[in-house]
Amino acid sequence: MKNIKIKTFVLSFFALVLFTGLMSCKKDDAETPSKSSHKVVFKLEASAGSNISTVVYGYDTQVTTATSLSGTTWTSQEITVPAGTISLNIAAGATGANATSTLKARIYVDGELKSEGTSSGAVLSASASYSL
Repeated sequence: MKNIKIKTFVLSFFALVLFTGLMSCKKDDAETPSKSSHKVVFKLEASAGSNISTVVYGYDTQVTTATSLSGTTWTSQEITVPAGTISLNIAAGATGANATSTLKARIYVDGELKSEGTSSGAVLSASASYSL
């Protein structure tokens, strides 16, 4: 029961973080949407013995949530984001094997690493964002 409450809390937290990130990407004169489409891949990598459990990822307001994951790596399918896309975001949660465990969240655009976020500890929460 306690484990379910923790997972629910972690999922809610990541959804809130991603939502806040997306909403903070308000459009103003300094921001210009992408003029062309791009191929995007989101990736997670956790240290040995850790377990990825949840990921929230997407672009602009197109958000996908994956729960009940397991293992030390996760990769999204390649997504073609349309011209006009402003931001890409990923947030993930994992359980570390120990206090030195790590979780890396990465965003690749057209095959090139554009953003990376890292978390360390027994409870892992990593996020990354990139503006096109």
